[in-house]
Amino acid sequence: MSPKSIAECFSRYFRYSSNRSYCRKVSKLLDDDECRKKQSGTRDQLKEFGMYIAECLPKYVQKVQMTHANELEVLVVPDGISCVMQFLKDHHNCQFESLIDLTGADVPTRLYRFEIAYNLLSLRYNTRMRVKTYTDELTPLDSICDVYKSANWMEREVWDLFGVFFANHPDLRRIMTDYGFQGHPLRKDFPMSGYVELRYDDEKKRVVCEPVEFAQEFRKFDLSTPWEQFGNFRRKAEPKDVKKEDPKQIKQ
Repeated sequence: MSPKSIAECFSRYFRYSSNRSYCRKVSKLLDDDECRKKQSGTRDQLKEFGMYIAECLPKYVQKVQMTHANELEVLVVPDGISCVMQFLKDHHNCQFESLIDLTGADVPTRLYRFEIAYNLLSLRYNTRMRVKTYTDELTPLDSICDVYKSANWMEREVWDLFGVFFANHPDLRRIMTDYGFQGHPLRKDFPMSGYVELRYDDEKKRVVCEPVEFAQEFRKFDLSTPWEQFGNFRRKAEPKDVKKEDPKQIKQ
């Protein structure tokens, strides 16, 4: 093959590859534009749906908002959580028949420090939404076990870890911690060490529960390890030519 034909082949190849990369960039921009339009349309639909829920339940819905991730959130007063969840499950335009998760958050600086979130899924419309409410240490929330059977263990977990009491729950017991556990571990004011500790007593021949006690020798921590993997690289190399000075001779 002559040098001229080789040059023509290379020029055709680079022209084809450059056009192909250009086409890829154009198609990517078009796809991004379509995704952006689709997301904006979905966001508008969810917002309209949230306003529809607020119009249907003006007594209980306090606020409807959209998150940065295009998620619909409906803020509900504590007294209406059971009615709102029943409406979202049974209404023809909602049909949120699956309770995906039920969790809480603790913000001690607020008047109502606990925020309870219910994540719902509608298989009929392939849509998700979040319902939020609030309470404090003494005010109970209505249980939604009659509406969603899956809320049984979730409410037990929130009660165990946060201390939020759910009224009319069929079996509100601790589910994560041991029987007789004091306090609720996920509260922001719960100490890291806890209130009690368990140990085996040789005299009583059983496990005993006692208040937490830190001995003085356990307050000092030695972070060095005898199994240092990179010891040669972490030690400062001393030059062989430099002679070490005797501190006794320096003092003299």
